[in-house]
Amino acid sequence: MGKPIKGILFDLGDTLVDFGKVDIASMFEAGARLAHEYLENQGFKVPSLPKYHRQQLWAIRWNYLKSRFTRREFNSLDLLGKLGARLGHDLTKEQILELAWLWYRPLREIATIEEGLVDTLRMLGSDGLKLGLVSNTFVPGEVLDRHLQSEGLLEFIPTRVYSCDVRYRKPNPVVFRIALERIGLAAEDTIFVGDSPQADIRGSNLVGMVSVLKDPTGKYEAAKAGAKHCIKRIAELADIVAGYNRSDPKLACD
Repeated sequence: MGKPIKGILFDLGDTLVDFGKVDIASMFEAGARLAHEYLENQGFKVPSLPKYHRQQLWAIRWNYLKSRFTRREFNSLDLLGKLGARLGHDLTKEQILELAWLWYRPLREIATIEEGLVDTLRMLGSDGLKLGLVSNTFVPGEVLDRHLQSEGLLEFIPTRVYSCDVRYRKPNPVVFRIALERIGLAAEDTIFVGDSPQADIRGSNLVGMVSVLKDPTGKYEAAKAGAKHCIKRIAELADIVAGYNRSDPKLACD
């Protein structure tokens, strides 16, 4: 017998917002160019673009590797402030945030959302469900909130937990428990939707949530993914919620 569902937590990348195949190197290079131009326009002395690009890239890679070893997330907002100080830049918080946005903007420009997503989230919320997200990211939450706002999604997702803020990454159960505490729900009453069997499905299963794998292309074998349900589109969640609310959940991964 399924218990009524009271809320849904989403992963961000390739779940709520789709990025597709990303050329990380070209995205980082484009971000470096935007950030370099911004600093010059603000009157700061900066190295040549190639040198600036290499310095930033090395710092991100090093901190990323260190975070994987320590299992603690870093926040690129802190990193940009430190790197700016090394260059002799006295940056305000607003300038650092703008730099972070410019580094992220090339990725924002290739992002898409599924057709009808805003209407789906509005419907789920109007049905009384609490909505939120949990994202593994070193991109500052303020930047991701700006992206969500531009997509028209932010107002529907009042609870947002970013690993760069709490320092824990999925599948660590701690980050899921933080999200459940903030949204005010028990794990068994909450769906978690994500595209990663390891980070999203394994992690949410560890804390007893109702796991839903978003797999639009059928990339994973459902039985091996470990999810209780599988969907291709977020719009399919309405039927899953309805099944639990009538105590007849259909396990879509069977």
